[in-house]
Amino acid sequence: MTTSRLTRLTELRRALPLTAAGLFLLALALPVWRITFEAPQYVETLVVELYAYPRIGGDFQEVHALNKYVGFYYPDPVYVDPNYDVHEKAIAAPEWILGPVAFVGLAGASAVVSLLPSGKLERGLVALLGGTVAIFGTMAAIIQYRLYQAGHTLDPAAPLNGVDGFTPPLLGDYAVANIDGTAWLGPGGYLLVVAVALLAVAAVLRHSQATIDDAPALVRGGWERFRDRIGDRGEREDSSDGNHPTDDQPTGEQPGATGQTTESVATDGHSPRTDGGPRARTDGDTRPDGDGP
Repeated sequence: MTTSRLTRLTELRRALPLTAAGLFLLALALPVWRITFEAPQYVETLVVELYAYPRIGGDFQEVHALNKYVGFYYPDPVYVDPNYDVHEKAIAAPEWILGPVAFVGLAGASAVVSLLPSGKLERGLVALLGGTVAIFGTMAAIIQYRLYQAGHTLDPAAPLNGVDGFTPPLLGDYAVANIDGTAWLGPGGYLLVVAVALLAVAAVLRHSQATIDDAPALVRGGWERFRDRIGDRGEREDSSDGNHPTDDQPTGEQPGATGQTTESVATDGHSPRTDGGPRARTDGDTRPDGDGP
C-alpha cells in the first residue's frame, strides 16, 4: 500500500469505520447481554451473561435452578450444542448461531467501505450505517420475540404452575414470583453501541477530509457551536415576551418616538399650536412677536 493510501486512512471518515470493524470483532469475545437476578434464597445477586453465539456465562446454573420452578428454560440453539443442558421443553432459537455471521459481516463491510475511493465512500458510509441499524434492530426484535415466546410457554408441570405468562424485557426490570431480574447490556453490547456511534459520526463527516489530528479541533468547535446555540435560544426566549416593558422602552412608547423633541409635541399631548398663539420662529428671525419692522 502506498504512502498516499496510508495517509488517506487517517481521515476520520475512513479511520472511524476501521475502528468500528475492530469493535465488532472484539464484541464476539465478550458477553453482549447481561441479566442480574435477586431472590430471597440467595444472599448475593446472580448474574447471567449471554454471548453473540450459543454460550451462557456467569451463574447460569443457579439461575436455571430458579427458572425451573416456573417452567422457564434457556433456549435451544438447535444446530449446535451450547455449554448448558438444553431442556426438552425449551423453545427453539436456531437464529442464535447467526450472531457471529452478523458481527463478522459488519466488520468486513466496515473495512471495505473505509477503503473505497472518494465518491463511492460517501454513499458507502450512508449505506453501511443504515444496514447496521437495520441488522441490529432486526436482531433485537427477534430476541424480544423469543423472550415473549419463552415467557408464555411455561412448563405446566413446573412446581409453581400458577405463574401467569410474562415477557422479560430486552432491557429493563421485571419480576416473576419472588425473583427480580434486570436485563442490560454486557461489555460486548457497549462495544456495539460505540461501533454504531462511530459509523454515525463517519457518515456525518463523509464529505470532510479531516484527519485524526483534526479531531480535537472538531470536538471543540462542535461544543462551542452547541453552547452558542443554547445561548441564542435563551436570548430568544427572554426577548419573546414583548408585553413587559424594559428600561430602554417605557410603556406605550412606539419605535421611532425617541426622535421627537419637546418642541414638536406639546406637554398636553396635542400638536403644536396653530390658533394664533406665538408663532414658530424661522431661521434668522430673532425678534420677539409683536415687534415692528
